Amino acid sequence: MSQTAGATREAVWNELLRGRAATYPLPPHGHHPNFVGAKEAAAALLTHPQVQAHRILIVGADRALYPFRKQALAAGLVLYIPDQKRDGWYLRLEGAAGADLKRSRELGEPRLHPEGASAAVLACVAAARDGGRLSKGFGWAWNGLPKLNLPVFTVAHRRMLKDALPCPPDSPVHLIGLPGEVVEVNCQPEVSREPDGPERLE
Repeated sequence: MSQTAGATREAVWNELLRGRAATYPLPPHGHHPNFVGAKEAAAALLTHPQVQAHRILIVGADRALYPFRKQALAAGLVLYIPDQKRDGWYLRLEGAAGADLKRSRELGEPRLHPEGASAAVLACVAAARDGGRLSKGFGWAWNGLPKLNLPVFTVAHRRMLKDALPCPPDSPVHLIGLPGEVVEVNCQPEVSREPDGPERLE
């Protein structure tokens, strides 16, 4: 480990911007970046057998996960997304229209617990082949997810994929969906529990 988490995030955001791999909202700095190919990465992840084994998922509210939410809901999965206005609450969603966060509050059913959820799909700033995921900081995923003890899946651009992170990861990840490919992780690194910046669920 030779780099801080903050410096690692900054390097990834800069690389995405230079490579024109980041998309709305721009700039990617301070976010779980949305990226070119997110739709294809979502499709690859959703069709993986390990994901298809789950019918109820927790999915982050980030823009990068909009294609996954839309495809998953269209396929008949039930999703819980963290309620951005009520800390600790979720919105239970069924039907593809709920993928749009502007309609999720209208269509979602408020729940205090994600009953039946057996895995989580989270956005990332970077993910590694050795099983580390780096988030944009601390927040719901950092505080709430470890208590649920669920497998974690993510989507990423190839510029966000590392063999190993140069800093401690924020959470383990079990599958990494890339455009046209899914990386399976067979080991889990030690996770950092020291927050070093604010995380905002988008």
